[in-house]
Amino acid sequence: MKMRSTAAWMFLAPAMIVLLVFFALPVLGGFVLSLTDFDPYALANIHNLRFVGFGNYLHLLQRPLFWSALGNTLYFVLVGVPLSMAVSLGAALLLNAQRTRFKGFFRTALFAPVVTTLVAVAVVWQYLFNTRYGLVNDLLVHLGLHPVDWLGNPHWAMPTIIAFAVWKNFGYNMILFLAGLQAIPPELYEAARIDGASSVRTFRHITLPMLGPTLLMVSILTLSGYFQLFAEPYVITEGGPLQSTISVLDLMSQAGFKWWNLGMASAVAFMLFVLIFVVTSVLLLFTRRRGHA
Repeated sequence: MKMRSTAAWMFLAPAMIVLLVFFALPVLGGFVLSLTDFDPYALANIHNLRFVGFGNYLHLLQRPLFWSALGNTLYFVLVGVPLSMAVSLGAALLLNAQRTRFKGFFRTALFAPVVTTLVAVAVVWQYLFNTRYGLVNDLLVHLGLHPVDWLGNPHWAMPTIIAFAVWKNFGYNMILFLAGLQAIPPELYEAARIDGASSVRTFRHITLPMLGPTLLMVSILTLSGYFQLFAEPYVITEGGPLQSTISVLDLMSQAGFKWWNLGMASAVAFMLFVLIFVVTSVLLLFTRRRGHA
């Protein structure tokens, strides 16, 4: 038994060393950095570095801009994550249907936005939703509706960003859901069909329970990804209008690369890490309790 344990630790040692060197140590270093006022002056001379404790965190909590960025990020997550998962699951169900033709073509077409350069498609969306010559507003005018200032109105800018993010990313989750659907034994559907179960009851009592592990994994991946909102508003709206699309990660980028306050940027990063950790832990706890029930 002892030899097996030793052999197991020997096999695990290389991976654990890599995680320690390239993950644990940088995370620890970043946390220590968040407790200082590290800036280019400290980079030039380490004696200019001062330890400020949790001063950076307290300063963030007192900034209205931080709360605006946090509210925008939560809005993006609360709306975008369920919408993205619903679209992904719906597309996977359609592709998994027996009567669907050209499955390979549709899988490739729906997955294509995931592998497309974000900046390139973001520029295309800027033109599509442009107020004066955008294709979307042209369609609204032809339908007898008034054009909408999609990217210039604070009420419409974030929904436009959410729509773009869902379109850009749903293909990845679709593939995961499709793999989960194909792993469900077809005998379960055969038995349900023989018993006269409707499609809704089959989906509720067979598909969803069997997709439980996949749903949990996709939820965690999507949550962590959507909390890291940055590139979409940075390219399309640059955080505007009226800071309605600025995110926590955008605030971190400004603190670190615009104002060169790397200690503050590290504090923003760790606050975002704590938020993601808490939300993920609550999701895992809820899933386990529901599974026991």
